[in-house]
Amino acid sequence: MDARTAQSRRLRGNLPAELSSFVDRNRERAELKRLLATSRLVTITGIGGVGKTRTAIRVAAEVQRAFADGVWLVDLSAITDPLLIAEAVGQALGLQDQSAGPPCGGLARYLVSRRLLLVLDTCEHVVAECSALVRTLLRAAPGLRVLATSRQPIGVDGEHVFLLPPLPVPDPAASPADREIDAAVLLFAERAAAASPGFTLTAGNQDAVARLCRRLDGIPLGIELAAVRTRALPVERIAELVEGWYADESGLLTRAGGGRHESLRKAIDGTYALCSEGERTVWARASVFADGFDLEAVQHVCGETLDLVAGLVDKSVLVLDGQGSAGRYRMLDTIREYGVEILRASGEEHEVRRRHRDHLLRLAQRFDAEWCGSRQAEWFRRLTLEHPNLRTALDFSLSDPGEHEAGLELAAALKFFWFACGHPREGRHYLERAMAVAPQPGPARTHALWACAWLCALQGEADRVERYAGECREHADVEAQGWVSYLTGVAAVLRGDPATAVSRTQEAARLHTRGGDPGTGLLIAMSTQAIALAFLGEHERGAAITEEHFALCDQTGEQWARSYAEYVRSVIELGRDRPDDAARHARSALSIKRRLGDVGGNALAMDALACATSTLGDAERGARLFGVAHRHWEAVGLPQMGSPDLGASRVWAEKRARDVLGDQRFDELLAEGLAFDFAAGVAYALEERPTSERADPVPDWAPLTRREREVAELVAAGMTNQQIADRLVISRRTANTHLEHILTKLDFNARTQIATWVAARRG
Repeated sequence: MDARTAQSRRLRGNLPAELSSFVDRNRERAELKRLLATSRLVTITGIGGVGKTRTAIRVAAEVQRAFADGVWLVDLSAITDPLLIAEAVGQALGLQDQSAGPPCGGLARYLVSRRLLLVLDTCEHVVAECSALVRTLLRAAPGLRVLATSRQPIGVDGEHVFLLPPLPVPDPAASPADREIDAAVLLFAERAAAASPGFTLTAGNQDAVARLCRRLDGIPLGIELAAVRTRALPVERIAELVEGWYADESGLLTRAGGGRHESLRKAIDGTYALCSEGERTVWARASVFADGFDLEAVQHVCGETLDLVAGLVDKSVLVLDGQGSAGRYRMLDTIREYGVEILRASGEEHEVRRRHRDHLLRLAQRFDAEWCGSRQAEWFRRLTLEHPNLRTALDFSLSDPGEHEAGLELAAALKFFWFACGHPREGRHYLERAMAVAPQPGPARTHALWACAWLCALQGEADRVERYAGECREHADVEAQGWVSYLTGVAAVLRGDPATAVSRTQEAARLHTRGGDPGTGLLIAMSTQAIALAFLGEHERGAAITEEHFALCDQTGEQWARSYAEYVRSVIELGRDRPDDAARHARSALSIKRRLGDVGGNALAMDALACATSTLGDAERGARLFGVAHRHWEAVGLPQMGSPDLGASRVWAEKRARDVLGDQRFDELLAEGLAFDFAAGVAYALEERPTSERADPVPDWAPLTRREREVAELVAAGMTNQQIADRLVISRRTANTHLEHILTKLDFNARTQIATWVAARRG
């Protein structure tokens, strides 16, 4: 694969695929796009359930082509610790800032030369901190624009606030003949058809739907909750129920506010009233989950059965993403807020949050015990899904004096998630926070001390490593002693003292072999010892240690520590003047690391491959790989881990390639490498064929509804709007509305584009 082909595969961002049709908002979307063209910060405000997130994502997708570095969504709904906002933004962008400076500094450096759109979703509960971060980033990065959603403005100079109104509802004064199908009615019809196949909007039920939508003030979430009831009730009965909710002045819970806020609240009250007692209990208890959860979690935290969960899915209280064992449930933010109110009113919130934390603690302890084995990629995916819930469990534990010790245990048990899976800054934040509130000596604190020292070593903070390691020695068992020896060895490597590193890592390996940590602890001590030997020029001894390392990994199926041994062996083979072998080992390291989210380790391996490729005589490819590596080091924030030996090797190899190519050509190729995103850069390094070279399946008809597909096919057949109306037995006005929706969803502006699109789907 050449550089141009790889570059064409660059990701455009992380926007989720739409799982249901998007209805109307044509005027609002046009105005938001106009504002984004002239303003660097646009905030969509509005009441809960009005569709701020869906609208923001749709608008972001429609302007994606204008941003060379993509459109990136950051969901802040599960962030309760304001200090983690910048961390959440960095994670969405694929950064793993390992530097010890302020997190916003690393973000600003990364964004300074990029043109991208950042979508900050659900900012209202951390609005002050969002304001400070957005202000800093906009000042530092002239190519950055921000689209935010919040129930209140962000509060930054130059901010344009856009109040998103509810959907238009039918005018009760209009005669049936003149009445158009308003967006609220269309939304109900589409969601009802999805919930109850066969449902159609007819002259007989249109009036009931119109009354229902007016009573719900056109609020999308309320309309969708009502539409789900078509599975069991005729629409006329649903309209009567909705009107009954408003007639019941007593209400189900204490309410505040009025107007459209009250409309949504009554709609949710009505759904709550239709739930059984068991379903209500699950709704309340499941509200402690920050994001998705699986059936195992429901059973441990909510203590209920699959039938009750299925009932909540049927009522759209829970949304099921995926099928089978991969299926996960989630709640919309407004539904979750309602559940939290119920839970607090019940008096069992603390107990349920403790059960939630205990479930996550058991999961983290299993992860810790099983990390050194063949399931690392599976565990990486599992804990990445649970990341928001882990944060919630940690925040609960560290904010309650009675739960501090459990919080310390949880933060320490996640050490491999923090270090190996790309979250060193967040891991250190939680470990230091936990140690501050739980200062008593004991096994949990000892574990946390050396785990935190490990993260500090990764960040190049030698003083903190010595401080935490020194305290750990006072109460260390054999395992902790082995880790402390390893950590002092790592610190020696990074400050350019390989001789000390060899002796300390030898001691670590001895302690781990004799009953410390014969798994990951032993393996990474061996890798550090081998690279220290390479820096001393003792390549044969280093190679022998890596062979022993490979054999141990083969016994267990371990991959993460093996990837480091592969990288170290690449460095050794370069020192032995065997660039072919060096390149082979570097590619092996890369192929493992990309499955585990280890961007720092990936950058090391990319450096080694670039050096080996240049040494082999392919200076042009080597220059591109140096650009890819530099892009990855930007994401890490600490080039070459701060090691003078690694830095010197990189400088020497770059100079060699420059001497062959000349400065101008080298810089051109370096820029090509810098333009690759993470996935395309690794694919280029591994010489993989691009997916575009394989025949793509014929796309489906998403995002069009069934009726819109029929209209699109008739447009492709050359019919006029009147002919389409006659064929489908609908009014011309309705045909016009369908055509407008098709053009909007597909981002087209001409009927001929629809015809071409239909032809492609017919093959």
